[in-house]
Amino acid sequence: MTIDVSLNGERIAVEATALQALLLARGYKLEAAFACAINNAFVPRPQWPERVLKNDDRIDIVTPITGG
Repeated sequence: MTIDVSLNGERIAVEATALQALLLARGYKLEAAFACAINNAFVPRPQWPERVLKNDDRIDIVTPITGG
């Protein structure tokens, strides 16, 4: 079963049922420095494995930017 979500502004169909599964499927290294929010709500890293994704969720992945 697939669901439609928005990932950093891009509409995609995913088979992942949890945030962590989606991150791994999209090639994110879990040990890297980044944060996730779903529908404008920050999701703490320990909740990633259990945070269930729903149709039309808006997922934002934010990575730190160096320099200035």
